[in-house]
Amino acid sequence: MKIVFFSESQVRGKVPRDFENSRTEFGWSILLDADWCPINEKPTQKYDLGIIIVPKNDPNVDLDLIRQYCNKIAIMQEGPHWYYQDYSIEKQFNFVKMLREVDWVYCHNKDDKLYYKGIGCEDVRLMRTMMIPEGISPAGYSKDKKGVLIGGNFVSWYGGMDSYLVSLNVDDDLYIVSMGRKINNEELIPDLNHLPYMTWRQWINYIGRFKVAVHLMRHQLAGTFSMNNSFHGTPCVGYKKQDTQQLLHPQTTVEVGDTESAVKVLERLYSDDNFYKECSEETLHLFNKYHSEEAWLESWKIANDK
Repeated sequence: MKIVFFSESQVRGKVPRDFENSRTEFGWSILLDADWCPINEKPTQKYDLGIIIVPKNDPNVDLDLIRQYCNKIAIMQEGPHWYYQDYSIEKQFNFVKMLREVDWVYCHNKDDKLYYKGIGCEDVRLMRTMMIPEGISPAGYSKDKKGVLIGGNFVSWYGGMDSYLVSLNVDDDLYIVSMGRKINNEELIPDLNHLPYMTWRQWINYIGRFKVAVHLMRHQLAGTFSMNNSFHGTPCVGYKKQDTQQLLHPQTTVEVGDTESAVKVLERLYSDDNFYKECSEETLHLFNKYHSEEAWLESWKIANDK
């Protein structure tokens, strides 16, 4: 099957396995041997399937143009499933119309399928988050790992304040990522070290050194942070609803908003090395079971064997 991804990225053609910015969508294209084409531009050839990643800030997509070059077209979820409801009323209705007009919708999590089905999308398929860590080895369990890695910044989107307040309950250095939504004066927060902006490959190489990760994000998204840490055998304390968190970190996942339980889990990871070792080895095993290239391709086959 010949596949092409359409997005606001200016990437064209195929990307290599060692692509420096190999986020989830590029990992998908690598495993599917798919091409890339800037959205609303004409491809240079015909395809069996076109997968559209609708830009968050400009959801106007020319489906008629894409259909001229693709036998089937699908929209890939971008952001939480409710994200489009922050658009103008006209754009909200246009977006729902697009979802219903394409041949099917791909989503991140099992719960997302229920949402898209309920708003009139007849065919909804799960496309799991994935990564291709070409040339990078997992760090695995080690007593020498140190530091708490917090996912996301201090905005409601990421829940950085929740993660920070929970992380203060253990005696270890705290580190936080720098994302596009980072706000002014975050650097003034005491005892918090901000990591510099990194390419995807630099990021994966770097995070294997941390003992634990904390990501108390309420939204259902692709869940790359939980997955990236799982690759290194790093337990991640996080909320339910996100498939990568629930599936890869079953013993360190808590109900949404239950910061009390999150504190207890984090403290136990530091006070009980047997528990920490068990969680570390378990998440690495689960990554290989559910998010290896072979597992992802099998999941893709099941979802698309229709």
